[in-house]
Amino acid sequence: MSQKQMKEAFVSNHNGTSVLEVTQGLCLPALCIMCRGLLIVLSQNLCFSSYSRRTRFCIDFVFLIVPLVTTLTIFSSFIILEYLAVIISGAVLFYQIYCRRTCYARMPVQKILEKFLKTSIESEYIPAISCFRVINSAFTAIAILAVDFPLFPRRFAKTELYGTGGMDFGVGGFVFGTAMVCPEIRRKCMEGSRFCYFIKSLYSLWPLVFLGIGRLVIIKSIGYQEHLSEYGVHWNFFFTLIVVKLVTSLLLIFFPLNKSWIVAISIIVLYQLALDFTPLKRLILYGTDGSGTRVGLLNANREGIISTLGYVAIHMAGVQTGSYVLKKRSQIKDWIKVAYYILLTAVSLFVSLYIVQVNVEVVSRRMANLAFCIWIVASSLILLSILLLGDIILSFAKFLIQGVVVPCSWKLIQSPATNKKYSESLVSEAERKEPSLCLITAMNRNQLTFFLLSNITTGLINLLVDTLHSSTLWALFVLNLYMFINCLIIYMLHLQDKTIKFW
Repeated sequence: MSQKQMKEAFVSNHNGTSVLEVTQGLCLPALCIMCRGLLIVLSQNLCFSSYSRRTRFCIDFVFLIVPLVTTLTIFSSFIILEYLAVIISGAVLFYQIYCRRTCYARMPVQKILEKFLKTSIESEYIPAISCFRVINSAFTAIAILAVDFPLFPRRFAKTELYGTGGMDFGVGGFVFGTAMVCPEIRRKCMEGSRFCYFIKSLYSLWPLVFLGIGRLVIIKSIGYQEHLSEYGVHWNFFFTLIVVKLVTSLLLIFFPLNKSWIVAISIIVLYQLALDFTPLKRLILYGTDGSGTRVGLLNANREGIISTLGYVAIHMAGVQTGSYVLKKRSQIKDWIKVAYYILLTAVSLFVSLYIVQVNVEVVSRRMANLAFCIWIVASSLILLSILLLGDIILSFAKFLIQGVVVPCSWKLIQSPATNKKYSESLVSEAERKEPSLCLITAMNRNQLTFFLLSNITTGLINLLVDTLHSSTLWALFVLNLYMFINCLIIYMLHLQDKTIKFW
């Protein structure tokens, strides 16, 4: 068996793990980001100094990337202990902040909370959405390389037909995260006729076409290992994004944003009915001749082409979520309600997922069926709700310590009904003027570039390193170095105020 065949066999024929374990792995970074913010608040209170760019990068890397690397490798069986360690650390940091508070020092907790709930926030964007996109990007970047090492648990690899593997969330989470900040929600490019808007949307697709064709040519030219049952012979992730963007742009011309959830449900229910009551499922699994043929364009790429229907539904669900979350809200108490409703929706979807898996069909990434779409949306919403709750806790910590600056977090302003003098001091001069120099903002700014860079470096490492026979220590070193280089490049682009975008 050749090296290529060995690597393809190594990442094939897996059945995944439980929905709970994948959710635990996804949500841990949200708590780590909150602890990172609390540490910055406490350290600024103790040292009265701001961090250098290098220090900020290192702190973000340690709190965001390192926990993800260890969770997907050596600590994969100790996720509960990781949660306990992070929660205890966060509680200790928060207690220290509360004890050292510089505002409302003699006021009882109940009164402080009443004032906090009336506090307004000032932000150009929602930090939770940025963090969601960055966590998914980092999770995917680590997994696409780690899967080639024996250190990576096989249950986290992409499933062959049915099941929920950690890597199965990657593409769905990317589509959902992109949909939450799509131009339609941000009201960009919506001027003029619908036809002009659609033409602009078509023009914005050319970089994805270039990337998709480029990846196909390179993969075929160098004989790089492929997992055919993932997308097919020629199809890849970029082609899926192209079709999703094209179809959803058309749909959003005719349907209002606040009705996106109806479109999402209609598409995925009709698609599942087609899978159950037509030969569509047999076509995906076995081709037109029933024997798994790859002859012809449709047969060669049947998984990638047909599964785009599921991703269109996920995108429309993301549009609905984004249009709800990005509504203007003035006070903290309003955001607590948002986090509550999103969490409630996520729990309801997980209950629905259980019912669907028992009575209809279990999760299948290969088909992007009803259960898969519910799982992706439910997991995305629970991660988003935890990030929002973390932002609220961090905002309370900033409320207690006057003048602290935490990158990628809400800026606080007091409500008009309270002390005006103090309200102006809540947002420090440094926070007003200083740009958000942090790894999270950098990765969110150039998300597609980070993903492309990760794919290139993953390919280079696979060509240079014998990943199948690497020791645990060597694999950990390579993974951390790989992520460090990718993150550093993206961070440097951000420091230079560069956004790699061609449309």
